[in-house]
Amino acid sequence: MDNHIQSNRRDFFKTIGLTAAASALPSALIPSGNAVAQSSSGNIMRKIPRSGEMLPAIGLGTYLTFDLIPGAPRNNIREVIKRFWDGGGRVFDTSPLYGTGEISVGDFATCMGINEQMFIANKIWSTGEYLADDSHARKSFEQSQQRLWREKIDLMQVHSLVNVDQIVPVLKNWKREGKIKYVGITHHEIPYFNALALQVERSDLDFVQVHYSIQMRLAEERILPAAMDKGTAVLVNMPFEKARLFKLVEGRPLPDFAKEFDCKNWAEFFLKWVISHPAITCAIPATSNPAHQSENIRAMRGKLPDQEMRTRMVKFMETIPGFDTLQQMPAYPGKAYNGYIRRAMNARAAAAASK
Repeated sequence: MDNHIQSNRRDFFKTIGLTAAASALPSALIPSGNAVAQSSSGNIMRKIPRSGEMLPAIGLGTYLTFDLIPGAPRNNIREVIKRFWDGGGRVFDTSPLYGTGEISVGDFATCMGINEQMFIANKIWSTGEYLADDSHARKSFEQSQQRLWREKIDLMQVHSLVNVDQIVPVLKNWKREGKIKYVGITHHEIPYFNALALQVERSDLDFVQVHYSIQMRLAEERILPAAMDKGTAVLVNMPFEKARLFKLVEGRPLPDFAKEFDCKNWAEFFLKWVISHPAITCAIPATSNPAHQSENIRAMRGKLPDQEMRTRMVKFMETIPGFDTLQQMPAYPGKAYNGYIRRAMNARAAAAASK
């Protein structure tokens, strides 16, 4: 084996704290190059395989949490962004479909003077007036530029694979033109995992965004190995299973072994499990609670669990009643989001119930 590759493997395992158990990982799960590093502030960083650009391993999602009706209080959103930024976070994930999510990000980032320093991961949900027509995509992109107050967007993703075969070529053209830096695709629903994996396997994508958590591990079967094989960066949505994981462990103390990887709260427990997988570039949990943001961002400091510890963490969770049926629990238990999205959902449900 090439000495450079051997050295990179050793450096990788040393950085994330893997012990002899890590040597049992299949070679397909071992990244080449220094995929993991720490910034001068001690934050865990990950390399985008196709460019070498480094990103903090914890980002910030905006679905529901940043969607507010105009005039609603939103100082909490400002504080969430401040704590995220001060903690070393840089990756913001949003979408035109997230109500006023883009506006919240753009307004506060501009006021805070951090707009051009952010790594913006945005999305396109578009068809066209006819086959191969990109007018809808262009209009959506221009609207996002205005809302985010950014001329260039770092990453544009095909949202939930909508019109993917037509839109990926459009995004690649935008990349060549310098409008965006990276091209990606997303999905969060399990029935679409095979389609998501197929796109990664057959395309030269820069990013894939997928649903992955300590409870929902199906991405390990095909999507994550394909991403590592193709050199595709991975963003993780729903690492908390839409807050269901917190409801499951409500009132329970962390296991004693959590101290072994510098874990002090359940958010860290769930996030460190996710970002310790060698394929993962960045997890993007969403929150509108500043205190929760402080817990989330701390997950990219200190030690990460090795492969043996990750297995132990899963086995521990499996002892908690309801873990195996977590997907049946209503989403966002105990939380209320009152933006455009929730208002539209409630109106639709009310109309259906009245029939």
